[in-house]
Amino acid sequence: MNFVEAKLELQQLLNKVNLCEVGKLLDWMKNSDELDHLLLDNNKVILQNIADDLRARLPLDAMFPSEAAAHLKMQQCARPTVHVDSFLYGDEQVDSLCEEGAMSRNYCLSCGSFRTAPLEFISHSFSATELQFVFQNLLPDLRDRTVVDVGSRLGAVLYGGYVYSSASRLFGLEVNEDFVRLQNDIVHKYKLCDRVQVVHADVCTQEVLLQSTDVLIMNNVFEYFLESSKQVSAWRFIMQTFRKTGSLLVTVPSLQESLNALQVALEPGWVEELPVDYNVYLGRDTDPEALRQIHLYRVL
Repeated sequence: MNFVEAKLELQQLLNKVNLCEVGKLLDWMKNSDELDHLLLDNNKVILQNIADDLRARLPLDAMFPSEAAAHLKMQQCARPTVHVDSFLYGDEQVDSLCEEGAMSRNYCLSCGSFRTAPLEFISHSFSATELQFVFQNLLPDLRDRTVVDVGSRLGAVLYGGYVYSSASRLFGLEVNEDFVRLQNDIVHKYKLCDRVQVVHADVCTQEVLLQSTDVLIMNNVFEYFLESSKQVSAWRFIMQTFRKTGSLLVTVPSLQESLNALQVALEPGWVEELPVDYNVYLGRDTDPEALRQIHLYRVL
């Protein structure tokens, strides 16, 4: 049954419902978790298992002591900022941790008082729902295509690309040896080696790989890990190297936001931004605002 047929049957069903009960039924369909099992597939189960495995191997903030630059950058934020990895922790899990006292959504404005303000949360990973959106809604069929994730960190993009796409090769570029080791453990444990490869390297050393890449993914990749001058160098390298006509670039945040913050001009004639349909429902965990931070570009 396709969408049009299902819509017709649903309209016919609603016509049979007592008028005073229609609102209750629509509210139940929109807000109840009783239908979520219909959206749960084996791919989500695999990603959940990987996330469970990673949580057991990482501290609560999913950051290693070796990430000194990122720790320092977070301390310098205007508002107190904590890292909550979206691939590992959904909203319900964060709520549970807050109830247990292991995590907080707020900080005290003056110790000993009830004056509090929301903490700033940042994630360096896509959530499982965002990964599904990227590979099933945002990108086209990736058969015989090569995907590169810059700053692959936990490897979430690699795992999502493996289960949700037919990409022939998925490369993760990661400079932190701790995360390279962690990703390789997961890749081997879940037998993803036939299509996934983790490369321990700086993106600026991967000219040959970028020249042959079909899809480049960059999620909050430089801001918290490189000083400004190195961010500028990395962006200029990418704009000069990732030039394969028709290739796709996925970024969070937008190119304009990232480059404007560094006072770097977008390379003229490099890419064009493509329209994205964000009006999708992928389950109760769907965060429309988070999806709208994902931008898609095509190399000209």
